[in-house]
Amino acid sequence: AVDHISPEFAKSVVVAKVVYDDPQVVGGGLAICDTIDDEDDEEDDELWDVTRPLLGDCRLTLLRFDDPGAKTVFWHSAAHVLGLALEREFGARLTVGPPLDNGFYYDCYMGEATVSDKDFGSLEKQIKRIAEKEKQEFERVEVTKEELLEMFAHNPFKIDLIQNKIPDGERTTVYRNGNFVDLCRGPHLPNTKFIKATKILSHSATNWLGDVNNDSLQRVYAISFPDKARLKKHLDFLAKAKERDHRIIGMKQDLFLMHEMSPGSPFFVKYGARIYNGLISFIRNEYWKRGYDEVVTPNLYNSKLWETSGHWQHYQENMFHFEVEGSTFGVKPMNCPGHCLIFGSRLRSYRDLPIRMADFGVLHRNEVSGSLTGLTRVRRFQQDDAHIFCRRDQMKSEVLQALDFMRHVYTIFGMTYRLELSTKPKKALGDPELWEEAEGQLMEALDEFVGAGNWFINAGDGAFYGPKIDIKVFDALERAHQCATIQLDFQLPLRFKLRFKNNSGEMEHPVIVHRAMLGSVERCMAVLTEHWGGKWPFWISPRQVCVIPISPDNLPYAEEVGARLHQAGFYVDVDGSSERFQKKLRTAQLAQYNFQLVVGKEEAMNGSVNVRSRSNEQLGMVALDDFVEIVSGMKNGFHDNWPSPPDNAESAAAPEANEVDEPLASE
Repeated sequence: AVDHISPEFAKSVVVAKVVYDDPQVVGGGLAICDTIDDEDDEEDDELWDVTRPLLGDCRLTLLRFDDPGAKTVFWHSAAHVLGLALEREFGARLTVGPPLDNGFYYDCYMGEATVSDKDFGSLEKQIKRIAEKEKQEFERVEVTKEELLEMFAHNPFKIDLIQNKIPDGERTTVYRNGNFVDLCRGPHLPNTKFIKATKILSHSATNWLGDVNNDSLQRVYAISFPDKARLKKHLDFLAKAKERDHRIIGMKQDLFLMHEMSPGSPFFVKYGARIYNGLISFIRNEYWKRGYDEVVTPNLYNSKLWETSGHWQHYQENMFHFEVEGSTFGVKPMNCPGHCLIFGSRLRSYRDLPIRMADFGVLHRNEVSGSLTGLTRVRRFQQDDAHIFCRRDQMKSEVLQALDFMRHVYTIFGMTYRLELSTKPKKALGDPELWEEAEGQLMEALDEFVGAGNWFINAGDGAFYGPKIDIKVFDALERAHQCATIQLDFQLPLRFKLRFKNNSGEMEHPVIVHRAMLGSVERCMAVLTEHWGGKWPFWISPRQVCVIPISPDNLPYAEEVGARLHQAGFYVDVDGSSERFQKKLRTAQLAQYNFQLVVGKEEAMNGSVNVRSRSNEQLGMVALDDFVEIVSGMKNGFHDNWPSPPDNAESAAAPEANEVDEPLASE
């Protein structure tokens, strides 16, 4: 029997995970004063410093870097090292420095000074010195609130955290590495020498606690790894991701713009509006097939509505609101309360259910200016939002239909997905039996949809009003995105006193299924831009066809072709410019037109077009009517498959081959 672990394995262990036989041994009455929110942490397992003594009998698991929990610990430890480097380099006053899904950051106060790209090298050298030469050990220390106030008397930001998060008379923990001490619940790495490779990624400005009225802070983003190979792989990935950045592609393809006159509110110009409206039309067509009824609801509601829904108490700071004739009104950040008013406007019978109510209404959320990012974090947006009012015995079937809807959408998008059931949290509201029944129906639905063992449980991560299915979709770079969602809600029907008459003649509360397929249309458009790298499939492309005459004499026929395609419902442009023919082809391909139709004297005589793809593949001469039929099939079938020619067919020569067959220069 093996009674020890190998030295090499021991050197790679980042953190331990323990599950105590007696869970009460954990915590010890310590208050939490940290930058990581754990309010919804429901798990019995505990991440544990490998150098910290165990408190009792337990099940122990040793985690290396590739474990998600270990990465969080690794990057949290690296954030402490970054904080020390910022103190040494700039004399900065540190605020908070949490781990992220990919890396970490630290916010600091530097007065009028700022961090610039030129400082990255010196910060990286400082981090390397701390990690590799000083090899500082991380030490967990329990302290009283009074000791903390004395320890951080020089830092008003830490004092603010201590005063607001630590009750009087309570104890908490700090972690020390070298002469650096920070508020932290831990755990951490055994020592800094685990950190072998670090890259400062970017910097930005922010404000203390996200409030623009507070002090301006500098935020430094970074990432660290236990070896240089992992860092190189990650930087290569970031380079690929940068090429696909929706903000860069959006500018190059003239899709949308932002303006300081309306921060966080995208202007979708002609080509971007085509994609935006195309996504909405795609979902709207599915609504027709799947039994949804679209409604149109107000943007502005009296605050009493938000008090009834609970948003005024918990979400007011994220809403735009103002006074109107002595009453407070709020611009809606979501559609569900308005849909509850519609449901409650008349008596409903069990025969009426389910009612599938869809809404593309414009929503506004008062996101802090420092968090606004392209199309992924905005203040003005639309959702493919729908609420299904159903009976308890209909929950499973409605969830299955919503899952089928999701699968249809993301199969067309060419994206894979992962399903996770988030179950009852500690702060859940409502009847425990209803929670148990709902979770049981969701489990049955997931088993039926993807098979037992092919979905995952997030224990205790459900919303307070009901369990939910979190749907993570993966793009071409295998990045996870949260777009679609399916949530059950038991509380809104109670708050709005919604009822229907059941088959026994008694009044009963419905269950609401909140669901979205795209989520925010803006965010989904950003995800799809990066997923496809700006190479839009034909069905959603804002530039489907460019007609290019070989010479000015062929322009009348080119315009005739353009008019025919426009009439058939396609986005088509005719290049009648004076540029050289080869330049026109290159321009159309770089602009990502799916097809270029080259037309000359021969095409005009026989009513045909010579087709090229955006990758400069020559697809041959095709009758115009046949081309319309082919691309109509692509558009309606959501595919880009050009039909293969018969085995005995001869490829039509491209017009003026000596002029157009010159390879295009890559740009």
